[in-house]
Amino acid sequence: MFFLRELTHLVSLQPSQFTHDVEEQLRRRLHAEVEGSFSGRFGYVISVVDVVSIGAGLVLPAQGAAQYQLTYRAIVFKPYKGEVLNAIVSQVNQQGFMAEVGPVNVFVSRYLLPKQFKFNPSGVISCWSDDMDNRIERGAKVRLRIQGTQTYPTKIDAIGSIKEDYLGLI
Repeated sequence: MFFLRELTHLVSLQPSQFTHDVEEQLRRRLHAEVEGSFSGRFGYVISVVDVVSIGAGLVLPAQGAAQYQLTYRAIVFKPYKGEVLNAIVSQVNQQGFMAEVGPVNVFVSRYLLPKQFKFNPSGVISCWSDDMDNRIERGAKVRLRIQGTQTYPTKIDAIGSIKEDYLGLI
């Protein structure tokens, strides 16, 4: 799910970057450093919406650089249990398939697929298919429900299911 969060970040400026518009330099550095980054507590920072405040600069001894604390609002993405998401299948094997929801990898086990799907390892492209020739293969779009998440210091992984009504191939 997407959330609007107020976060803080420390930005350092070297003496060569002290120009007449320090605030603009700080805003650019903030966007470059935090957009696309991951925080285990808040999730993936998708976009910085605006800067709420810029703290007073603190000169770092023996370096000459200044460090500023910026408070900003950002859109963050962190999936939660029970959420329904659209995903793109990235890998298929006899244990199930992996799908990507933006930066999050979701594994759907064969036990969390509808019973009519059977693994078909024919030829170069492996897939899960049913009697009506619906195929879950690499690149297919699926709608899934998050069954659980695991947060690591640098990423989030999840387990998903397509075994309910209105879930599955899109």
